[in-house]
Amino acid sequence: MDMKQVLVPRVKLNSGHEIPLIGMGTAPSLPPLDELVPTLVGAVEAGYRHFDTAAVYGSEEALGLAVAAAVQRGLINSRNEVFITSKLWCTETHHNLVLPALRRTLAMLGMDYLDLYLIHWPVTMKKGNDEEIKFANEDVIPFDMRGTWEAMEECHRLGLAKSIGVCNFSCTKLSQLLHHAIIPPAVNQVEMHVTWRQDKMLEFCKEKGIHVSAWSPLGSNGMHLWGNHAVMQSPVLKDIAFHKQKSIAQVALRWVYEQGVSVLVKSFNKDRMKENLQILDWELSNEEIARIQEIPQCRGFKTEVFVHPDGPYKSADQFWDGEL
Repeated sequence: MDMKQVLVPRVKLNSGHEIPLIGMGTAPSLPPLDELVPTLVGAVEAGYRHFDTAAVYGSEEALGLAVAAAVQRGLINSRNEVFITSKLWCTETHHNLVLPALRRTLAMLGMDYLDLYLIHWPVTMKKGNDEEIKFANEDVIPFDMRGTWEAMEECHRLGLAKSIGVCNFSCTKLSQLLHHAIIPPAVNQVEMHVTWRQDKMLEFCKEKGIHVSAWSPLGSNGMHLWGNHAVMQSPVLKDIAFHKQKSIAQVALRWVYEQGVSVLVKSFNKDRMKENLQILDWELSNEEIARIQEIPQCRGFKTEVFVHPDGPYKSADQFWDGEL
């Protein structure tokens, strides 16, 4: 297969815009800028047209440079051919800070608009004295969902974000948001993989017309804040992969893809980057899907970073509104 010919399917969001169903994530840990930019250009060359960044990742500048380089090299005709997502960090979830935060993101990217702007977490943190962004549970204060979303809607009306949405919202928080939203969220980006299937979330979002996007589809492999090895070490996936002559990662990604959600993969290895796109021309059998449904469930994200006895979230159960 000529990897330059890979065409990733798209689905229409409730905003009327289309999102490619496979995206390239750019979360930490990142290589230096001079390595990251050509890697992302290589992703465009391989067929990726959906890129996911965030203020907290430190990858916005590199992504903007990579898109500009891809246009210059003729890999794409213009910035309009790629779908760019970025996210509002927890220190900026205040009504008056959202628009300035988005303008900073656009300046870092060197772009006039985002295809999708997301609230990164249903969390507000006190702003520190420096530029460094930290997870600090004692700094978590009550989250002004309504005021923050009103400002997100303004970003959309100004044309700075073609679609707006959220990340890591429970069904309960989505219900609260929908109650007062004038513009409904187009996307809820959540942790999702074979060991955290998000059955309830998928059903809820389908009913409400909200697209689900999956971060950590391979389980993150034990990053310090979230993730574990349960996906990549799953005996069920290993067996299915062996019989299908696919990699474990491909089987895990294909399962997520078959749920109708967009899959955010992250590999800066050239071969794996291409391999992750090779999930489109085959499918899992009913028997294989049934076996995957039996895999024990465990959320990978360790919510302790947002939980504090004196904060708005006093337990993981409270953070996720009992949806554990």
